[in-house]
Amino acid sequence: MTTNQILEGLGLIVVLAVGSQLLASLLRIPALILLLPVGFTAGALTSTVNPDRLLGAAFSPMVSLAVAVILYDAGLGLDLRRLQGHTRRVVIRLIWLGVLITWVSAALLAAPLLGMSKRSAVMLGAILVVSGPTVVGPLLNFVRPTERLQRILVWEGSLIDPVGGILGALVFHAVVASNRKGFGAQLGQFAASAAVGAVGGAVGAALLWLLLRHLRLGEVLGTTVQLAAVVGLAAACDAVRDDTGLIAAVVMGMALANLPGLDLPARRPFFETLVSLIIGLLFISISATVTPQSLRHVVLPTLGLVAILVVVVRPLVAGLSTVGTDVPGGERWFIGWMAPRGIVAASTASTFSPTLVSKGIGGAEKILPATFVVIVATVMVYGLTAQPVARRLEVLRSARSRPLLVGGDQWAVDLGRALRSAGLDVLMWAGLDRQRERIAEAGLELAPGELLAAASGTGAELEGITGVLLLTEEDDFNALASMTLRGSVEGPVHRLGPPSRSHGVVAPYTGGETLFGAELSRPELARRYEGGARIVTHQVDGEIPTGYEVLFLVRPDGRLAPVTASERPTPQAGDVAIVLSPPSGQRPGEVVAGSTEGE
Repeated sequence: MTTNQILEGLGLIVVLAVGSQLLASLLRIPALILLLPVGFTAGALTSTVNPDRLLGAAFSPMVSLAVAVILYDAGLGLDLRRLQGHTRRVVIRLIWLGVLITWVSAALLAAPLLGMSKRSAVMLGAILVVSGPTVVGPLLNFVRPTERLQRILVWEGSLIDPVGGILGALVFHAVVASNRKGFGAQLGQFAASAAVGAVGGAVGAALLWLLLRHLRLGEVLGTTVQLAAVVGLAAACDAVRDDTGLIAAVVMGMALANLPGLDLPARRPFFETLVSLIIGLLFISISATVTPQSLRHVVLPTLGLVAILVVVVRPLVAGLSTVGTDVPGGERWFIGWMAPRGIVAASTASTFSPTLVSKGIGGAEKILPATFVVIVATVMVYGLTAQPVARRLEVLRSARSRPLLVGGDQWAVDLGRALRSAGLDVLMWAGLDRQRERIAEAGLELAPGELLAAASGTGAELEGITGVLLLTEEDDFNALASMTLRGSVEGPVHRLGPPSRSHGVVAPYTGGETLFGAELSRPELARRYEGGARIVTHQVDGEIPTGYEVLFLVRPDGRLAPVTASERPTPQAGDVAIVLSPPSGQRPGEVVAGSTEGE
């Protein structure tokens, strides 16, 4: 290829990848629904979008290293200490039962349906055990199932991603080793591959642990050191034994996530951006290598395999995983209807398939196109049916707002009671023991003490929260918490405004919406409350009484509309207004938040 053709091909791959993700975001659909057909179409219609021609022999190693970065990032989220409560048993069963049943079922079905050898069928079965966490997350955000379902499926996807990568790498080496004569030689090759990956991962984790723990690297340098370590160790392991770098990457991520005494950055924006870009580039590139000719005799048999996986295998796994638990029937059925395949399946198929073909393993040439069809079919089936199925099973999350109030002053507790009396499900958090006791005495739901620290990590503890109100007396804390929590909740994060633009070290210089406008700052609100003003509810059927300041509106459908410095929602008939009364007290038609009349 000429220089111009290479530039055109590389540029087109990047543009198609990011453009597909952008369009999918606007349409609120999983990006895979667009990435796969766009890449396939580009590969079929153009000669420049051809990674084999653009990169030659470097394509397969680059895919392997890119997948290593994805699996390392996934491993960093594999903190087993956070898998607690009623979801633990279900998630653990979904992992080991799901892997075992899906692997065996897919392998047994692939051999007769696709005409594969047993070794190729076993490899395909191992590739298809992953549930595609890069697809599950966007799907769940769109469907909005109950908090329990969201947690179970998110944890399953996060855990099964690296597990599937390890299994795929181990099975690959077992299949390749099976070409050698003698069971002892086969077992030795298998053990050697696993050992190289495990030792490489342990060495990389130890190196990173020492560097990150004892050197002041900073966020930027610390991130680049991690990236260099992952790519370097994965490449070194692959150079010693093919594709053992995937094992090393997962081991590194898992080890760092669970080693004591290591304070990794809570958010990983660089890795998040890099992984998102890698996913787009991989899917465009990998799907472009699938030719229409390779699909000719694969589509119909693979669709039969998909039908059995979707209708029989996944519901069986979900049923066995939830038996003897308190998971309701509707949620059990929905778990059985959510297992799309994603990036790990595609990339492992692309990485392993060429090697198996070159070694003459029967049916290996069908692994990549069959995986492509499975991904497209499962993403389409679950993407188009998940919401109506959830609605039919009555497992959709309530559309009503569920705010988290951070702060334990008396007026903040009264605000929580007022919002609850207006029909909202309120969660509160405070750091001081006396404030937490005040919240508990008011009968409000109290969040765990470590909530905000945990939320700055994966954000799993904030599932179901539709917005955060930062109401503490520390303006700098409110400002810093608003910056930290923005990526951990699906809704807005609001904070009280400082007394002046020059007050505080951090507060004047951070963005984000401030509550109630400049005239009602934190000290002004506290002053009025000490003077006898109270937070009350008012059923809107006309004008708001004179002297009362609107703080929030609760719409008839349960949505919470706060008054902010930049937006003042208009009260409408049927709304419940949360207002700050004048010091003179309560008027008819209003309920003081702390009174029994409003409970």
